[in-house]
This record gives sequence, structure tokens and C-alpha cells, in this order.
Amino acid sequence: MANILDSKSSAERLVGSSPTSGTKMSSKNKLLVIVGPTASGKSDLAVVLAKKYNGEIVSADSRQIYKGLDIGSGKVTTEEMGGIKHYMLDVISPNENFSVSQYKEMAEKALSEIFGKNKLPIICGGTGFYIDALVDNKTFPEVPPNAKLRAELELKKANELFEILKQLDFARAENIDSKNKRRLVRSIEIAEALGKVPPQTGNSKYEPLIIGIKIDEKRLKEKIAIRLEKRIKEGLIEEVKKLNTSGITWERLESFGLEYKYVAMYIQHKITETEMKERLLNEIWHYAKRQMTWWKKDKRIHWIESNNEKELKNIIDTFLV
Repeated sequence: MANILDSKSSAERLVGSSPTSGTKMSSKNKLLVIVGPTASGKSDLAVVLAKKYNGEIVSADSRQIYKGLDIGSGKVTTEEMGGIKHYMLDVISPNENFSVSQYKEMAEKALSEIFGKNKLPIICGGTGFYIDALVDNKTFPEVPPNAKLRAELELKKANELFEILKQLDFARAENIDSKNKRRLVRSIEIAEALGKVPPQTGNSKYEPLIIGIKIDEKRLKEKIAIRLEKRIKEGLIEEVKKLNTSGITWERLESFGLEYKYVAMYIQHKITETEMKERLLNEIWHYAKRQMTWWKKDKRIHWIESNNEKELKNIIDTFLV
């Protein structure tokens, strides 16, 4: 059987083509969550499921919230939306900082709007920190940014920041992406202010069904390579140049990581085009592996083989009864 997530038409075969009229809700509002590594086909699947199950989509991607970060972040286009309303895209300027607390507050308003229409919210994205905060109603300390400390920490590498965090709060260090500089800096900032990062606990207001897209490593590597070439042809380099011309500094662009980091370095002649592509393929692959490490901690996730149409449909139908 062909891989059902390789194309929009095959994804449509997954659940059929006729949308249902509505979704029955329990005492806790039900929502569907689509997770998986980058390039696995989450966005296409979310649109197909939204059409089938009378849903609307809430993005959970830490770069797609920024205006102008389109091609590099893989932001869904109007055509790809297929008439389905999407939330949490293009909500803030790239020059502004955006916290997980802000994401949670705005996304909760989006969920309320969707529930108010008697539609099914479908949360889709690869930023596990955002999804956990929203789905599990996690709370976060209100520690204001420390500009002086941040300036000092920004000069350090991720592994150095990770060691600092381990000294300050070993428990937090055990549950963080050790390669994510922004998360590391924020955690150090909180630990410096409060002595440690408080537990992020809360009582969830939702009943989630979390579907994880399972895809073998060889196929995922192929899809990452194909997608990178496609993005370059679509104007990724021009997009980064335009962002810089509009006032986004090279330093800020590099802070967004992956495509924006290495394309910015290439434009500045810090690396060659070949080096840009090689480092991107390597870093995107490592990012995908870190995503999977994060998701594997959540035992609620139903990991579905990408060619198992029947199992996915049965799980969702049973959940929505």
C-alpha cells in the first residue's frame, strides 16, 4: 500500500471525503492533536481530518506565529488550507519576543471560539512545549526578561547553557531540549530569579486524542531532503533577504534556527551554499530526532503507521462517539 501521508489525495483516502455534520462533546471538551517529526505530513493530515470531522486547526509551531516566516517555517498556504480556518499563524512581528504563556493564552481563546461553533479543534504542530502547555493546562512563572543576563547567555553555546542549567536546576535540565538555546536561556533566567524552575502542572480542561505520525527513518530523511530543495526553489533565500531588509537583524534571524539560521549565514558569506545545504539536512534530521524523543515521553500518544488507514479512522471515530 502506498504511504497515505505522501500526498493530499492519499491523505483524503484515509478518512473518506465527506465531512460529518458535527462532533459530540463530553463534560471535558474533546480535541484532536496531531504530532510527529518535521516533514512527516502533519499539516496535510490535519486539513483532511478537519474536513471530515467538522474541525478547525490551531497551529502549535514556535516559528509560524511570526509574520513573514513563511517558507522556512513550512507555514500552510491559503491553497493548502483547503477552506479550513487556521489559528495561531502570523500573530506577532519577528522582532518581538513571544513566550509559551502568550501562546497558551491566545490558543485558549482560539479553542473557545472553535468550541463555540460546535466544531472540533485540531491542534497540529511540532513544538511539544506549546502543545503540552495548552493541552495539559500547564502554568508558567511570571518572571520578566533579564536583558543583561540574556545578553551574557546568548554568547554561550547550547552545551554550555545546558551545563549551567544543570547546576541551577538539575530536574529542569532532565526535561528540556538540550539543543534549544531559547528554552535554555529562559529556564536559566527563571532559575536565577526563583532558585529553580517551578513544576509546570495544571488541571487540564480538555479531553485530548493525540495521534502521532509514525514514519521510518529512511523515508523521513528522504522527505526532509525533498522538502528542503522545494523550499529553496520556492524562494527561501529571497525570503530571508527580505526579512533582513525589513529590519530583522541577522542575529535575530539566526536565533530562529534551522532554515533561517543557515540561510542567513550563507547570505552573509559565513558558509558556502553546499555547506548551507549539508548543515541544514543534518540539523533538520537531528531536530526530528529530538522531537521524537520529546513525544515518546507521552504515553497517551497513539502512534499510527503511515499506511494504517483503518486503525486511525477507528480510533478517531471511537473517541468522538
